[in-house]
Amino acid sequence: MIKKEHLFIILLVVIILIFSVAIVNQISTPHTGNAADNVTREVISDNSMEDKGTVEVIRNIGNPNSKKIAYVVGVHPLENETHRTLLKILPNLSDLNYCYDIYIINVTEDIGHYGDGASDNSPGRQNGQNLALKYVYPQILNGDYELAVDIHSNVGAYPFKTFVFSPVKESLSVNYANEVAQNSENISYYAPDSTTSGPYLTVPLNENGVPAFYYEEYSFATQGDKDMHMMELIYNIDNLNMG
Repeated sequence: MIKKEHLFIILLVVIILIFSVAIVNQISTPHTGNAADNVTREVISDNSMEDKGTVEVIRNIGNPNSKKIAYVVGVHPLENETHRTLLKILPNLSDLNYCYDIYIINVTEDIGHYGDGASDNSPGRQNGQNLALKYVYPQILNGDYELAVDIHSNVGAYPFKTFVFSPVKESLSVNYANEVAQNSENISYYAPDSTTSGPYLTVPLNENGVPAFYYEEYSFATQGDKDMHMMELIYNIDNLNMG
């Protein structure tokens, strides 16, 4: 039978060994950082009578030591269900290659969404576009981003319901969007003839050195499909070769 003092010594040795292994692992494993460690939220613009909305940004999602990509939501407030889908999913992912910032436009006047009687001609649409040009565009232009992705949705009037495209032909953004579509089962590449929000964000970004493209989701897709498509978009963007 093992004596009590011998048992105590054995337990003490085991405890010391466990702590030693833990310390060695902590020292030898480099800290790469993750979303929970580094994410911040910042208000860019408070609400005012002139702006008719606010703008904020969630920064440093994913790998804070990697190249930066910007997402933009809220340019068209009617499409807020798709915007909420990105905001629900992206900040909770930690296994990402790149660093992501999400610019959030919160229109405070003439808000609505498809299905409640609001139309594309509602003043809220222009309010969001104005906020994008005034606050989001200069931040992305001067923020050392490799890519910007503007999140939208549609009522199904196009040949494709879920798609990506760049409004500026023969640009790097077209290449990126095409690569995302080629690697996706549910996302196509389709370029409509025109877009009302282009001049307020994606067009000037492309013309001034920041590739920018749109993601369009079908507004009346089930939330399960929206989630699946958004995950597909996020991971295919995260696997782009940025050079």
